[in-house]
Amino acid sequence: MLSVRNLDAYYGRAHILADLALDAGAGEVAVLLGRNGAGKSTTLKSIVGWVRPRRGEIVFDGRRIDRLPTWRIARAGLGYVPEDRRIFTELSVMENLDVGRQRGGWSPERALALFPNLAEARNRPAGRISGGEQQMLAIARSLMGNPSCLLLDEPSEGLAPLIVDQLTAAIRELRSSGVAILLSEQNWRFASAVADRAYVIEKGRIRFAGTMAELAADEAVCARYLAV
Repeated sequence: MLSVRNLDAYYGRAHILADLALDAGAGEVAVLLGRNGAGKSTTLKSIVGWVRPRRGEIVFDGRRIDRLPTWRIARAGLGYVPEDRRIFTELSVMENLDVGRQRGGWSPERALALFPNLAEARNRPAGRISGGEQQMLAIARSLMGNPSCLLLDEPSEGLAPLIVDQLTAAIRELRSSGVAILLSEQNWRFASAVADRAYVIEKGRIRFAGTMAELAADEAVCARYLAV
């Protein structure tokens, strides 16, 4: 579904990503793990076109997207939830969902069924719901466009354990429906609960690629790059 090869990305003269490669398949959760500043967010921004790669190839659903504008990448079926969520705080939960709605996309009822907490707050301004509910809303709004691949940047950051458990259940349900998911994370417990495939990034380079089980068994990699 999503394949990245030989990706180099820069901020000005600063070389952030170097020869990066990763994959995320349909019905699979791939996680990009690493410390702050390792290049996780830049990887996701490069895939969606917020950062233009200097070199490499990004193929989504059989089509190269690394030179397409972001709106065309989104229309092709790639959803993105940034770390800062970017919800409209003055709009209600339902109005936020309507903003993301595309022809052929999810219905509000389907999105609210995935996140029951939002159903109870459907008419409240998004700025007056909890941080965990705002994260759910950001994901639900992205799903309104019916993406076949979803990129999530640090989805569990700052959330209470109960909300993380609810998010875990939602991601598992999305995976079972065939959606490809690539998420960046630092939360080892959450990543272990949802991910099939794991990549460890450090200083913009992939240092490990394999299954989540293989990563968990590699004590040297976990200690060196993840402090786990």
